[in-house]
Amino acid sequence: MITKIINGCLITDNQIARKALYIKDGIILDITEQDMPADKIIDAENNYVSPGFIDIHCHGGGGADFMDGAEAVTEAAKTHFKHGTTTIFPTTVACSPDALKIALANIKAAMSGSAADIPHICGVHLEGPYFALSQAGAQNPKYITPPVAEDYIEITELFGAIIKRWSFAPELPGSVEFCKFLTKNGIIPAIAHSDAIYDDVAEIYDCGCKLVTHLYSGTSTVTRENAYRRLGVIESAFLIDNMAVEIIADGHHLPAGLLKLIYKIKGADNICLVTDAMRGAGMPEGNSFIGAKGEGLSCIIENGVAKLPDRSAFAGSVATADRLIKTMVKEAGISITDAVKMLTETPARVMNISNKGVLKKGFDADIVIFDNDINIKKVIKGGSQA
Repeated sequence: MITKIINGCLITDNQIARKALYIKDGIILDITEQDMPADKIIDAENNYVSPGFIDIHCHGGGGADFMDGAEAVTEAAKTHFKHGTTTIFPTTVACSPDALKIALANIKAAMSGSAADIPHICGVHLEGPYFALSQAGAQNPKYITPPVAEDYIEITELFGAIIKRWSFAPELPGSVEFCKFLTKNGIIPAIAHSDAIYDDVAEIYDCGCKLVTHLYSGTSTVTRENAYRRLGVIESAFLIDNMAVEIIADGHHLPAGLLKLIYKIKGADNICLVTDAMRGAGMPEGNSFIGAKGEGLSCIIENGVAKLPDRSAFAGSVATADRLIKTMVKEAGISITDAVKMLTETPARVMNISNKGVLKKGFDADIVIFDNDINIKKVIKGGSQA
């Protein structure tokens, strides 16, 4: 069966194209101005037609955390699918090795499903526990530790097939060996919750680490040692041209001025928009917690963001992917084409995902249709509308 999307403003090749898009067997068959036969017509009603959003850092939503169990994985994923996310990377937090194994087993079980109303789960992002205590943020300090070879080797032997990325602090003892281990095993290393200085970042970059997790959140800045200033993770990421960065564009973690600054320095090719959403995404405000049941940290959701109970720091976001686009366009003044690129093409490249992230012949038909105010109208996964 061939499906045809008409009357859409297609976001493709960094421009807006008024063409028809044809889908067959879950793949984009063609994008053309020519009229071709079709069995089904989807009228985009002059709205934007975009590649499906790719969220490479997400902890949960809809009241569920990806570490709660297999059913919770599905529930959280469904919440984000409704907001345009067609590919997602469930993300863990610092926890005990046993809790991590249980969480990974549950996510692996959920990945075997093929429901039409959840995003593709393309792998897992492990966030921690190898962090700087001083940059713990909403990570439970009880479980934070330097890299422990025995633990990460065991985890990788058991679940290496689904672990696609691991975030850690590069200044910790054993981090260089850990990074080399990750790259050797095909796992993408990323800097996170770190007090690293430029020398640490440069060394780990040379070992294959080319991504910074949620820039400005848990990442060091310029410090002084006696009279001498030292670059932190933030400035190092700006200085290293090919270092990609995540940003949480929920309108709270980073003000519009910082969003503009990061965009000006790094450009859309090196920025991945992420939700970093916790279980409160899509839920009413009030008391909540981040992480797995029994091991997570309490937090409070108010004014559109999650905070630690004492309000000293954010505790993840409650954003969905559409909100990221809206923030970049409406508040930071970024073009719709570049805003979409930072949530589609760039994360697909950073995470080595083939055939996703762009509207192009031969690519997967993961598509989102939304209006000028970034309200989601339709979500299509693999050519099928849920």
